[in-house]
Amino acid sequence: MRLSRHLIKISTVLHFKLECGEERGHKIKFINIKHCYINMGPDGHEIYNRSGELLNNLDAVIPRIKPSMTFYGCALIRQFESLGVFCLNNSLPISLSRDKLCALQILGMHKIPMPLTSFAHSPVDTKQVIQTVGGAPLVIKLLEGAQGKGVVLAETNKAAESVINAFKSLNANILVQEFVKESLGKDIRCFVIDGKVVGSMQRESAPDDFRSNLHLGGTASPVKTTLEERKIAIKAARILKLKVAGVDIIQSITGPKVLEVNSSPGLEGIEDITEKDVAGLIIECVEKNVFLKKKQMEDNLENDNDF
Repeated sequence: MRLSRHLIKISTVLHFKLECGEERGHKIKFINIKHCYINMGPDGHEIYNRSGELLNNLDAVIPRIKPSMTFYGCALIRQFESLGVFCLNNSLPISLSRDKLCALQILGMHKIPMPLTSFAHSPVDTKQVIQTVGGAPLVIKLLEGAQGKGVVLAETNKAAESVINAFKSLNANILVQEFVKESLGKDIRCFVIDGKVVGSMQRESAPDDFRSNLHLGGTASPVKTTLEERKIAIKAARILKLKVAGVDIIQSITGPKVLEVNSSPGLEGIEDITEKDVAGLIIECVEKNVFLKKKQMEDNLENDNDF
């Protein structure tokens, strides 16, 4: 299916193969989120590029938003949604997934297995928080961190107290999480598209680190996921209402646990490891959803004409 108007990718970084859409006959372009602005009023909404180009009449948008641009990026996507443009991931699911505490609360309410996690406001509660997650070693995460940044492993209770209190003195919001030793610095990234795991890879931390992020020197390798891991990844993405998600899972003695759900998962590593055209599968997901949306609109119009 060729999109009747065109498909656009809005982002602050170019981490998506635009030629995948062009090869399928779509007009696709990259727009920097920072170069867009929106107008709102009783007579309608408008979105403009810095060049003055009106961006209202699009078939679809593929959001790729850096953590530092979450607020503005989601405001922009919300504006596209109000105009009836299909957005691969909507603004609310992106916002929820970026709020690590909120995402864990939602996943926990739906019985998704995850590492034991604690959150408190006052440094007075530091010792109790440490005890709640089973004591050191434990992981301390900045809520605003991304790609492994702002994540610290505290080897002793004393070290944990020092790190937590240091963050609290800076008014930083943090999560304190049990350290799953048996994961051995490894996790599995399950790439979910439209309710299906289309590819997975195992990420392993560098020898002198415990974080498996590729940006921090971690390595990736092929992995055969279990049915349970795939079910958990699909369920986590569905609960957060993400059509595309990278679900990070670790193995523990009690089974797989979800570490994080990423609403803008990178393609780096996953395509090489799985030898799958993941970008192409994303375009196919857009095509299918835009087609279904147009079909529903046509059916609604026919039903209205029957009266």
